[in-house]
Amino acid sequence: MSILAPPTLLELAGKNLLKNESLAIAALEELPKELFPPLFLAAFNEKSRNTLKAMVHAWPFACLPLGALMKGQEIQKETFQAVLDGIDALLVQEICSRKCKLQVLDLRRNAHQDFWSVWSKAEYDAGQPPKKKQKVGDDTWLGMKQTVAPMEVLVDLCLKEDTFDEVLDCLLEKVKKKKGLLRLLCRKLKIFAMPLHDIKVILKMVQLESIQDVEVNCTWKLSTLGKFAPLVGHMFNLRRLLISHIHLLPCASPEQEEEWVGRFASQFLTLHHLQELYLDSISFLKGRLNQLLRCLSSPLETLSITNCLLTELDLEHMSLCTNLRKLKDLGLSSITLTKECVKSLGVLLEHTCVSLQDLDLDDCGITDPEFNIILPALSRCTQLTTFSFCGNRISMVVLEKLLEHTIGLSHLSHVLYPAPLESYEDEQGTLNLGKLVHLHAKLKQLLQKFGRPGMLWFSANPCPHCGDRTFYDPEPILCPCYRST
Repeated sequence: MSILAPPTLLELAGKNLLKNESLAIAALEELPKELFPPLFLAAFNEKSRNTLKAMVHAWPFACLPLGALMKGQEIQKETFQAVLDGIDALLVQEICSRKCKLQVLDLRRNAHQDFWSVWSKAEYDAGQPPKKKQKVGDDTWLGMKQTVAPMEVLVDLCLKEDTFDEVLDCLLEKVKKKKGLLRLLCRKLKIFAMPLHDIKVILKMVQLESIQDVEVNCTWKLSTLGKFAPLVGHMFNLRRLLISHIHLLPCASPEQEEEWVGRFASQFLTLHHLQELYLDSISFLKGRLNQLLRCLSSPLETLSITNCLLTELDLEHMSLCTNLRKLKDLGLSSITLTKECVKSLGVLLEHTCVSLQDLDLDDCGITDPEFNIILPALSRCTQLTTFSFCGNRISMVVLEKLLEHTIGLSHLSHVLYPAPLESYEDEQGTLNLGKLVHLHAKLKQLLQKFGRPGMLWFSANPCPHCGDRTFYDPEPILCPCYRST
């Protein structure tokens, strides 16, 4: 039976924390573990540094999910330093508090969101921990050891040149001083504008094998990517990699370009767990895609190549790559696809027909003849759920063919298509909304006729005012710039 915690105990603990730190600290050794989270919250909110330090030293759980408390607010350097001082005290002594089980300081803001709310409830079952207690610190990817030292610190890193992070600065300084006693683990790494030298300094203190997700959103030269690449090669557990906006220098020789491309591509030989690869606005891919594909050491689930120039041979290599035959998500938006490219794409769709779930061919310059080439392969993609091909010049006749070819795909639920050519007034692209609504209604009638009224077909075309896509189903969902005029 659930009973209320003795109010006198909670009241006394709260008063001790807020008004008499020395008494509260002395009582920690006898304090029930159920009271640690709510009392830690009180000390954190009141910025009681000495109490925080002492509570870390006596923390009765394997993990202290401090990041969940930092979400939505900026933690003061002094408060965070108090937590680090508590960890420091654990690392320098041979015998710690009999209660202390702390092995992991988790600074990830989106992890263990329910820990504090669960443990801070006013009810508990006859002195037992809450039934919904989460085993924080049991992340399988950590490879945690059941030892007090070295302590593990988990953090998601977002590196920006123009943003000074006091918490990160304080943490890195502590990791540097402890020389191996604090192991800095990072699951997600995002890099924006920051000098490569500074990035290397920070990552030198991170256990690179702990990184699973990397996003490089920088406008880098190819040579900069080549210098960064060896770090990626040591991220042995990497699952997801996004690289964007890498450009060539006109003064670079072909030999230099080949050297940097080769250095980047060769890193994939060590990435045996890579599942998702996103390449956006990469200028060096044209004619070199095979150099990267042949270095893949495991099958990909997601491949997205967008806003890049590719050759017909590049598409042929894609169709022949055995590590692309289990794709679940394929994105080629803003890649110009010629007739020969589409033929290779059809071959790739044949190879992935039992796994492919999402296909994005937006703005690929596809017209009716090219689209007809891939229709047979599309009809065999039995797991397909979403297909988007907005921004291509397709007629109503071909759209009807597409519907007929895909009507038997039971998982297909969303199709995003361009306004058919018949809905335009002229060659300048003036859209006649009346015609579009009529043509869309015709497609809806066909879906009803074939027994698939639940399959959603949306038309999407750029707004003439701002360029954002406007969707029609069958009435237009107007862009905000229309509504503001």
